[in-house]
Amino acid sequence: MHRVAVFRPNDERLARACDLLCDLDAVPVADPMLAVEPTGATPREDADYVVLTSKTGAELVAEAGWRPADDATVCAIGERTADALRRAGYRVDLVPEEFSSSGLVAALRDRAAGARVEVARSDHGSPVLTDGLNDAGAYVHETVLYRLVRPPGSGDSAELAAAGDLDAALFTSSLTVAHFLDAAAERGVREAAVAGLNEAVVGAIGEPTRDRAAAAGVEVDVVPETATFAALARAAVERLDGDGNADADADAGGA
Repeated sequence: MHRVAVFRPNDERLARACDLLCDLDAVPVADPMLAVEPTGATPREDADYVVLTSKTGAELVAEAGWRPADDATVCAIGERTADALRRAGYRVDLVPEEFSSSGLVAALRDRAAGARVEVARSDHGSPVLTDGLNDAGAYVHETVLYRLVRPPGSGDSAELAAAGDLDAALFTSSLTVAHFLDAAAERGVREAAVAGLNEAVVGAIGEPTRDRAAAAGVEVDVVPETATFAALARAAVERLDGDGNADADADAGGA
């Protein structure tokens, strides 16, 4: 059975990812590369548009009791973010067709001029969102709801890769790539780990993740059309099994 590294935060996301890999007859190697540190900050309440970019952010603003202005347009990037907001009792006015920063910029471009836009997210949010909204004429304010840090003890997967004992690695953000490489360096196996990844199947969600890996010398084999972990896992396992459908996913790009 294939050994597949998964780097999701150590919560229900990691559990679901491991369950999915088991269903795909793969052996999950759970090695969380992200942990959430809330800042305690909340979004401004006087914005015309409020943008939440993650399920984590939605849950944090709900826990803090934050409320948007009555006439504000609440925007969510992705259905998981939107669902978390709705479960917490918030209305969701806009979910872009493309679940990405560029997708939201495209959705707001024609109405952003002169508007006050509050972007509430992690400390590693893409500048594509804020720069795009600024370029569209919005007055953008960003609130950092939480920091994404590397958990202590991470890096078991890097040692497996260095030893040639890892069949695939599934990177869900450019930060998981950076943290994997940092963990490998901390254990003194960065060069060998990169070499090991290049003998394995490497999957990445989205072009920024692919680009971050490529910049470090890691060859990415799979980028699914749909920017979800499930699509990423299935495409990677199909590639390991020699299924030609994975080839199409590999060159399709992603959000």
